[in-house]
Amino acid sequence: MKTKAIALLSGGLDSRLAVKLMLEQGIEVIALNFTTCFCTCTPKSSCRSEAKQAAEEFGIPLKILNHTEELLGAVKNSKHGFGRGLNPCLDCRIAMLKKAAEIMEQEGASFIITGEVLGERPMSQRLDAIKIIERDSLLRGKILRPLSAKFFEPTEAEKQGIVKRELLLAISGRSRKPQIKLAEDLGINDYPCPAGGCLLTDRVYAAKLKALLAINADPTNKELNLLKVGRHFFIEEHLVVVGRNEEENKRLEQLKEHQDILLACRGFEGPTTIIKGNDISPALLTKAAALTARYSQGRNEKQVSVSCVNGEKEQIIQAKPSEGFKLAEGRTNAKRHN
Repeated sequence: MKTKAIALLSGGLDSRLAVKLMLEQGIEVIALNFTTCFCTCTPKSSCRSEAKQAAEEFGIPLKILNHTEELLGAVKNSKHGFGRGLNPCLDCRIAMLKKAAEIMEQEGASFIITGEVLGERPMSQRLDAIKIIERDSLLRGKILRPLSAKFFEPTEAEKQGIVKRELLLAISGRSRKPQIKLAEDLGINDYPCPAGGCLLTDRVYAAKLKALLAINADPTNKELNLLKVGRHFFIEEHLVVVGRNEEENKRLEQLKEHQDILLACRGFEGPTTIIKGNDISPALLTKAAALTARYSQGRNEKQVSVSCVNGEKEQIIQAKPSEGFKLAEGRTNAKRHN
């Protein structure tokens, strides 16, 4: 009977190579792919689709797990601190590995495979960080990193002769040349470019998320996804999002929840605006209408009619675009995305 291992498979080159090296040694691999709403993936290119493609090519089973709740918990209460944005990379990695350990036990697997390369990522792949991750995940000796294995003490699988250490590698640093050469040698040709990542590393997105958490400690997935769309304003402890184009207007409509209010100009092309939450005051509604008018083609008019829809109820507000200009100056400092 083959020895089983659990692999963290992002779909990127490193994790594909790690899995391939283990398959070459006769290890039975079950892959895990962790997704979150903080991923920079697009509908055309996502970690999930890349992981599915890789798993199909290798002929291995794949489990896709939503990691948003655990990662958001780490954002709100990080034990090991943040990177340049609001990214609790060590806490995130520990949570992933703990989940992988649960599945390892359920599946009767012996160890965990990762595509980590020593020194490739500045926060989570330093030697000291890796030791912390192993310690806090309670997985010392259970995590095998085939691409950088020779920089670490032999794992239990190596000591037991399950994995041949002499066939493992000593890749380190941020250059991808060794991995690209290895991919050629192993016949792995169709892999994604090193793009994508985590929005939490972006200081601009981090500012938006901090502002949201300040008014709502337990945001829904739709609220978190709203932070990726449009211009953002935090007014009277409510999130107001103004679309920037037709695609974003449609996305805002998709992300609306039943208690939210949608706004749009009458007689002028312009944005869809969404006000999140309950207890929306008349003053807030007026401000959101002014913002909607300010970003419409009626921005130079003295007054614009703005439709405000809450469920089946519609209200028309005569908004002054000039008021929207004043509000726009004081919006969240997340201007680069807007």
